[in-house]
Amino acid sequence: MLCKALIMGVVEGITEFLPISSTGHLILTGHLLDFLDKEKRDVFDIFIQLGAMLAVVWEYRRRLIDAVLHARQPGPGRQLLINLAVAAVPAMALAKLFGTEIKTLLFNPLTVAIAFIVGGFIILWAERRQHSVRVQTLDEMRWQDALKVGLAQCLALIPGTSRSGSTIIGGMFFGISRTAATEFSFLLGIPVLGTASLYSIYKHWHLLSRDDLALFAAGFIASFIFALIAVRALLRFLVSHTFIGFAWYRIAFGVLVLVTAYSGLVSWVD
Repeated sequence: MLCKALIMGVVEGITEFLPISSTGHLILTGHLLDFLDKEKRDVFDIFIQLGAMLAVVWEYRRRLIDAVLHARQPGPGRQLLINLAVAAVPAMALAKLFGTEIKTLLFNPLTVAIAFIVGGFIILWAERRQHSVRVQTLDEMRWQDALKVGLAQCLALIPGTSRSGSTIIGGMFFGISRTAATEFSFLLGIPVLGTASLYSIYKHWHLLSRDDLALFAAGFIASFIFALIAVRALLRFLVSHTFIGFAWYRIAFGVLVLVTAYSGLVSWVD
């Protein structure tokens, strides 16, 4: 079981900040591994997101510390904090209002597969579309830009859509450069993932026991390490590449799930 927890942590760490949906991969991986019962696995999945979130905190620690220290003064630091707060509100509000209904109706492998495929085609369309870039760097973003990205993030409430994918591609549609949109997506994960994880742990604390401590710790540590690797690798990758490869991966992965489900090769239902 500890090995399964490590695998889940690795999957979360690698996929959280790539435009391929960490939630989708965790749902599918959890089904294949038969990892924990569904209710406890949902808590585990959200908890290990804290590890991925802390990887971003560590990677951007100097920038975040500077922003906090200069929060009272006009400038890039305070603007960054304002932007993150503004962008986080829409998805967090919708999750609070409709989170139970979304989990009940949409958290299943076939919905995830369809979202993978649709999201892949949207990325292909976005990459082949001519973009007019108004915002080149993170420091040039205003609260209006952040709000638009925050609204795009709401699409990620559909499992398989990808929080990173919706915010990055959405940012590009709204005139933000690929690199700036990606960095803002990373940082936006701090309030969103942090709040969701802590709230879920508080709400479902009664489901956990001391026997779960090792599993949760293993997943958390694996998630932190591999998220840090993924964040650094993606920023280097974007210097000379687009997201087209991720789009085709999403489409192929979604088709694979649909084929195995309807052929009976894999039972994707709890």
